[in-house]
Amino acid sequence: MEERIFGMRLDSKWLVIAGAVAVLVLFVVIPMLYLVYNSVVTEGAFTLENYKYVYSKMVNWTALVNTFKLSFMVMLLSLVITFPLAWLVGRTDLPGKGAFRTMLVATYMIPPYVGAIAWTQLLNPSVGYVNVILRHVFDLAQSPFNIYSMGGLVWVLTLFYSPFAFITISRALEKMDPTLEEAARISGASPLRTLWDVTLPLMFPSILAGGLLVFIAAGSCFGIPSIVGMPAKIEVLTTRIVTYVYMGDAKGIRDATALAVSLMLVANTLLFAMTAMLGRKDYTTIAGKSTRPNLVELGSWRYAAVGLLCAYGFISVVLPIGSILLTSLIRSMSRPITLSNLTFEHWLPVVQSSQYLEPIYNSFVTGAAAATLSTVVALFVSYLLVKTKVTGRSLPDLLATLGGATPSVVIALALIITFSGEFALNLYSTLTILIVAYMVKYLTMAVRTIAASLSQVHPSLEEAALNSGASWLRTCKDILLPLVAPSIVAGWFLVFMPSFYELTMSIILYGAETKTIGVLLYELQTYADPQNASVLSVLVLLIVLLGNLIVSKVSKGNIGI
Repeated sequence: MEERIFGMRLDSKWLVIAGAVAVLVLFVVIPMLYLVYNSVVTEGAFTLENYKYVYSKMVNWTALVNTFKLSFMVMLLSLVITFPLAWLVGRTDLPGKGAFRTMLVATYMIPPYVGAIAWTQLLNPSVGYVNVILRHVFDLAQSPFNIYSMGGLVWVLTLFYSPFAFITISRALEKMDPTLEEAARISGASPLRTLWDVTLPLMFPSILAGGLLVFIAAGSCFGIPSIVGMPAKIEVLTTRIVTYVYMGDAKGIRDATALAVSLMLVANTLLFAMTAMLGRKDYTTIAGKSTRPNLVELGSWRYAAVGLLCAYGFISVVLPIGSILLTSLIRSMSRPITLSNLTFEHWLPVVQSSQYLEPIYNSFVTGAAAATLSTVVALFVSYLLVKTKVTGRSLPDLLATLGGATPSVVIALALIITFSGEFALNLYSTLTILIVAYMVKYLTMAVRTIAASLSQVHPSLEEAALNSGASWLRTCKDILLPLVAPSIVAGWFLVFMPSFYELTMSIILYGAETKTIGVLLYELQTYADPQNASVLSVLVLLIVLLGNLIVSKVSKGNIGI
C-alpha cells in the first residue's frame, strides 16, 4: 500500500489530475460562488435588497414571466412534434430512417442566432420571402405572418431546440425492452393502443427529461429572443441581464447578478432533476436483456409519414438555410430575385476587410484554444472518473456538468465580476476570458465523449503495461491515448464548433480588439445589413458542417449528426 501511495508512478498521476481539478475549481466553482456571494452581500453585510430592487421593476417581472411562458410553450410544442417523429423513426418500418434521423437533428448543428436571422428574412412582415410570395399568390392586403411576436419566438425556439427532445426520446426508445409492447400486440391491441397504453407510460420519464432539457435551453437562450423578440418589445431574463451589464456601472452589474443567480438556480435545479430521472431504471424488462422490437408496419400510411417528415425537413432545415444562402447572393434587396440580381460581391469583404477577418481570426484562436484546453482537462477528468476507484472521483465530472448546465449569460457575468481585477487578475475584454468562458460551458462535451471511450478500454491492457515496468505516463501515451484518439479528436471538435460561433458569452465579454464572428454577425443583423450577415452565416454553417463531418468520420458515425 505504501508503494502505491508514495511511488513515483502514482505521484505523476495525481499531480496531473490535481491540476485538472484545480482548473475546474478556479474557473467554475470560485466564479459561481462569488456570483452568488455578490448577489446577497453588499458592503460586507448580508442583504436581499438586490433581489427586492430588481423584482420591484415591472419590466423584470414581465421578463421572468415571459421566460417561463416561452420555455413552457416551447417545451410542450417540442414534445408534441418530436415524440411522434421519434416513434415513426424508431418503431415503424418507415423507409429512409437514417436520412430522416439526420434531418430531425440537423437544426442542432445550426447556431440558434443564425436560425433567428434566417426566419426574420423569411417571415419579416414587410419584406420576408414567405410573406411576399403569399401576398402575391393570394393577393393579400397584409402579410399573414409576423416573426416579431410571441408566436414567432415560440416557433423559432422550437425549431432549434426540439432536437434536444428528439435525441433524448429516440435514445430511450432504442434502449427500452420491447417485450411489453409485443405482449400487448399479441393480446390484440392495435399499434396506437399499444403506443398509448404501454409505450407512453414506459417512456414518460425520458419524455419529461427531454422536455426539461428543451425548457432549460429555451429559457437560457439570448440570441433568438434578442433578434426576434426585442423588435417586438418582448423581454426575457437573458436580454434583461445583458441590458444591465451594458449599463457599464456597478449598479447595473449588481442588478444583473440578482437576475443571473435566479436563472442559474432554476436551470441547474431542472438539469440535475433531469439527470436523476435519466439515471434511474425507468424501463421495465421481462427477459434478461432487451431484444429488437417488431416494427409496426405502416402499410399505405408510409407515404403519408414520408410526406410529413419531408415537409417538416423542408420547413425546419431547407427554408432557413436556403434563405441565408439566397440573401448572401442578392445584389439589391429592393429588386426582384432574378439571375441579374444575384452576385458574389458581398463575399469579397469577408476575405479582404479587417472588419471581417479579425473577428474570424479571433473566433478561430479562441475556439481552438478552448477546445485544446478542454480536451486536456477532459482527459484527466475522464481518467479519474473511469479508471480509478478513489473517493470523490466523480466530483470533477460534476463540476464540468455544472458549467455545462449553467446558462451562458450567467457564466459570462460570473467571470466578469471574478476576473476584472477583484483578485488582482484582470482578464476582462481579453481573448483569455473568452477562452475560459468557452471551456467552462463546453468542457462537459469533451468529458462525456472521452469518458465513454475510456470505459471501453479493458483494464488488463494497462495492467500488462504496468507489470512490464512501464510508468503510468508511458502507459497512457503508448496504450490509452492511441485507443481513445478518435474520441479525443471528436471531443476537440465538439468544443471547437460551438466556441467558434458562440454569441451570448462573447457579446458580454468581448473588447474592442477581441470581437468574434458571433458578435460581428449580431451587429450586422442589428444594424440592418442582412446581406453581409448572411455571408458570414453561410461561412459559419460551412465550418460547422465540416467539423461535424470530421467528428462523424473519426468516430465512425457514433458521434455527430
